[in-house]
Amino acid sequence: MNELQGAGVALVTPFHADGTVDYDTLGNLIDYQIQGGIDYLVSLGTTGETATLTPDERKKVWAFTSKHVNKRIPLVAGIGGNHTQEIVEQVKNFELLDYVAILSVSPYYNKPTQEGIYQHYKAIAEASKLPIILYNVPGRTGSNILPATTVRLARDFKNIVATKEASGNFAQFSEILRDKPKDFLLISGDDPITLPMMAMGASGIISVVGNAYPTKVAAMAHLCREGNYNEARAIHLELLKIIDLCFIEGNPAGVKYILEKKGIGQDHVRLPIVPVSSKTKEAIDAEMQLLG
Repeated sequence: MNELQGAGVALVTPFHADGTVDYDTLGNLIDYQIQGGIDYLVSLGTTGETATLTPDERKKVWAFTSKHVNKRIPLVAGIGGNHTQEIVEQVKNFELLDYVAILSVSPYYNKPTQEGIYQHYKAIAEASKLPIILYNVPGRTGSNILPATTVRLARDFKNIVATKEASGNFAQFSEILRDKPKDFLLISGDDPITLPMMAMGASGIISVVGNAYPTKVAAMAHLCREGNYNEARAIHLELLKIIDLCFIEGNPAGVKYILEKKGIGQDHVRLPIVPVSSKTKEAIDAEMQLLG
């Protein structure tokens, strides 16, 4: 899966003040990513506020994104949840051939056993025409995909090709890298630890802050892939503060405010997410001035 190497961005879903999807801004955001050197885009991951979109809205966002990208870079669709059969049906009926893979978050709230997680992904893999990227984010789901389960899935299903790891557990990353099949990819799911993960052997990042700073995120990932960690480190350190501010009051409220300040849409979000506070906006403003 060469399409999944380097810098990916989990796109926000722009909204109008009345809560409807702002497709004009979405198109501008997509162009901004491509012009910034991003390698691939994820449509409707967690950052896209996907849980608050209706099935019809999700289909329209995927279709618009596919049409607007027009094969310029690869696309990944976020299709995940805690109702296995419902996800299986969505995957079976996903017909947009311009997408190269599906990113599927581990079941949340249910807190399944490792066998439950395995059987969930087994059902998805057997239903999917596209490769699958596992998505492990224990801070959101309430459960962790252990390395043994990740490796078991990677070995048992040829179309499970990667994992987006947002556990923050470096011992876990090491076990995956040690035991995984050769071509199976470990992808960073946390902006602040992308550089050390890539130094260990991760293939890249699916980024949030890349929505606002695609050129910097792409440059850092590409430098890491070239083994140029001195230059990559400078970008990593430069971005740390703005990354922290992006998440301090929830994702994607912070990055949407940055995009508004950059003239790319408004910072409208859907409940239960709310816009960031005035205090955080002031801190973001100050850091943006330092970044230039």
